[in-house]
Amino acid sequence: MSAARILMTLDAVGGVWRYALDLARGLRAAGDTVILAGLGPAPSAAQRAEAADIGPLEWGGAPLDWLADGPEALSGVGPWLADLAYRHRTTHLHLNLPSQAADLPPMPGAPRVVAVSHSCLASWFAAVRGTGVPPALRWHPTLTARGLARADVAVAPSRSHADALARCYRLDRQVQVVHNGAPPRPAAARRRAEVVAAGRWWDEGKNAAVLDAAAARLDWSVRMIGPLDGPNGAAASVRHADACGPIPAEAARRRIAGAGIFVSPSRYEPFGLAVLEAAQGGAPLVLSDIPTFCELWEGAALFFPAGDADALRDRLRRLIDDPALAGRMGAAARARACAYGLQRQIDGMRALYRAATAGPRPALTAAE
Repeated sequence: MSAARILMTLDAVGGVWRYALDLARGLRAAGDTVILAGLGPAPSAAQRAEAADIGPLEWGGAPLDWLADGPEALSGVGPWLADLAYRHRTTHLHLNLPSQAADLPPMPGAPRVVAVSHSCLASWFAAVRGTGVPPALRWHPTLTARGLARADVAVAPSRSHADALARCYRLDRQVQVVHNGAPPRPAAARRRAEVVAAGRWWDEGKNAAVLDAAAARLDWSVRMIGPLDGPNGAAASVRHADACGPIPAEAARRRIAGAGIFVSPSRYEPFGLAVLEAAQGGAPLVLSDIPTFCELWEGAALFFPAGDADALRDRLRRLIDDPALAGRMGAAARARACAYGLQRQIDGMRALYRAATAGPRPALTAAE
């Protein structure tokens, strides 16, 4: 494939920002051109400066789908993206929310559409609440289904999430899997006697309450990196753990990599980039036993039932009380992290761009 011109969407709220910028930087190094197109809450000055090192950054006025009051608020997303694609002469649209493809009009030059699902409301409700999407929010999976149907290629960051999408939307072709990756980092030179976790703690799926309960009666402090209050009005409260709040990205990565133990109690996680960053640093991992973590980290982490604070505290105490075990688990995590390198992710996405360009537009149906 000759050099591609890729319009890539992103947001400034969560992990998609880091995913998009790391991937875009690698694509640019491979000779491709990347135009970043953001939606939702505006990026900070520091985020804008970081993006400027990669290429043009456009920002639209529409909300992210999970912050929208209804589909009407998103009706302009497809035409806005199509206009950007035309003005920047793009060959591919890499959309990091499948719903963004739902209302794409026909575009001159027919750029191919690659939709990457980093999460979705239907699979979130299934995993976190054990229910379907409430009636008032059913427009959301309807829009996601239309976006998946419009895309030439649908992608997930793990087989577990791909399978969840297939169940939720009754897809009649396979969702491609390209694992997320992170730039290579050295093992931490020293390890602090603390438990570290990172996430958007206002999201019920991150399971802040179980981690906070486990922090009680533990010899080490538990540091929770990330916001407690969300842009959608949701909030988490913490009594026993140390809520650090959001901290700069590089400082967060250093704190995560140098943790005595890294823990993720999530009930829902399509990949879990913070887990990978901790593993790269050689931190021993304690993870909830959700399908994604079992798929990616089996044999390289200690697991506990996602809703069981006592079991989580037990796993943490095992590692605190047995430094030799902690060392072995940290080494196993670092070895496993090698399977999820950024270059492998870049190569995987470029292969999908090539496949989308070479093949006929497939007919993908998805249930509404």
